[in-house]
Amino acid sequence: MAEAKKFGAPVPGWTPPPRPLGEVLDGTWARLEPLEADAHAADLHRAYSGHDGLWDYMPYGPFNSAAAYHRWVKETAVSDDPFFYTIRDKASGHCGGVASYLRVTPVMGSIEVGHICLAPEIARGRIWTEAMFLMMDWAFRAGYRRYEWKCDALNLPSRRAAQRLGFSYEGIFRQAAVVKGRNRDTAWFAIIDAEWPALREAFTAWLAPANFDANGRQRERLSDLTRLVRPGADPALAS
Repeated sequence: MAEAKKFGAPVPGWTPPPRPLGEVLDGTWARLEPLEADAHAADLHRAYSGHDGLWDYMPYGPFNSAAAYHRWVKETAVSDDPFFYTIRDKASGHCGGVASYLRVTPVMGSIEVGHICLAPEIARGRIWTEAMFLMMDWAFRAGYRRYEWKCDALNLPSRRAAQRLGFSYEGIFRQAAVVKGRNRDTAWFAIIDAEWPALREAFTAWLAPANFDANGRQRERLSDLTRLVRPGADPALAS
């Protein structure tokens, strides 16, 4: 007897979502503004100065002058894929990092977050976490089904960050690229739309003012909240 054909589950009423619209994403601690050279480059270069290690896994950088970085931002900001945001600390008013949507594929319902470069002044705590939340929330509200995170497999801090944020580990693509003359194996992570409502609740609980003491220290860890939702743990991070 011939084996019955098998197909994926139907996706009724599927409509490709819009591409990123360039709207400002405003939170309690973080404000994401479409990247502009004249508005953001000088402050970003200030934040990055003296921290050349931030560029170790990037295909560009470090930049040896404010002018060089301004030129890079001016060339990059006109792109709609990747589409870059500046991350602004609302308390200080300073820009402390960037992140982008990339590999935007509305017809497949997939979108990736990447080119994340965070200065030390926002690299820990609520600002960058809320920035990531705001980008995820926009994507799923817009109708994307899959939200991806990819990084150099040797970049353990990036892999830890993905897992903390609730991304599920999906494997390693070997010899996926050559970056700055070196091999790159790429680790893949993703969140799908069915997981987002529970993850959104985890972020909302973690970002709530009541989760932080008078010194800004968290009472409950985000990784403990997201671990209850994500189905796939990264074996490289097993204790």
